Amino acid sequence: MLIMLKDEVAKAFKVVQDGGIILYPTDTIWGIGCDAANTEAVQKIYRLKQRSETKSMIILLDTDAKLASYVQEVPELAYNLIEYAENPLTLVMSGARNISPALIAADGSIGIRVSGHPFCQGLIQRLRRPLVSTSANISGKPSPQYFSQIDQEIIDGVDYVVDIDQHSMEIKNPSTIMRLEPDGKFEFLRR
Repeated sequence: MLIMLKDEVAKAFKVVQDGGIILYPTDTIWGIGCDAANTEAVQKIYRLKQRSETKSMIILLDTDAKLASYVQEVPELAYNLIEYAENPLTLVMSGARNISPALIAADGSIGIRVSGHPFCQGLIQRLRRPLVSTSANISGKPSPQYFSQIDQEIIDGVDYVVDIDQHSMEIKNPSTIMRLEPDGKFEFLRR
């Protein structure tokens, strides 16, 4: 499994490095992703999902130590929330930076999740930048619970489909989403 994981990370890295978009497993549901600094690739995802660019997508990191690289002011509470969250947690924080402007919401915020999935961690470490993550569905359609539920249009529309976890029938849910202000105030957007 480890050799297969390394091979898939290497293949996906090449595609993402060259500006392509991938379909990949995450610690939540299957996602569509690309280099978070590549605006052209981000726009490919918006077109594939038929999604309005006013609906921002999230980015994945491999460690919370990188939060400050992508958010101007990270509240101390963010680190505790990530460390103690029982389920995958996406934090929406203001002051987004060092990513494609196409990912930054009108209010200057970005959603960030630290992914514990081995593939995601390996790819983000190799890329040395965040990975875009958005559910593998056409906008307005239900998010697929597992690979076999992904529309063929999505599969055909990406540049590479990661060959890991495709036969898994484990039901995974989308992450909890919490807006976190620089002063530590927070609100749940999705539980």
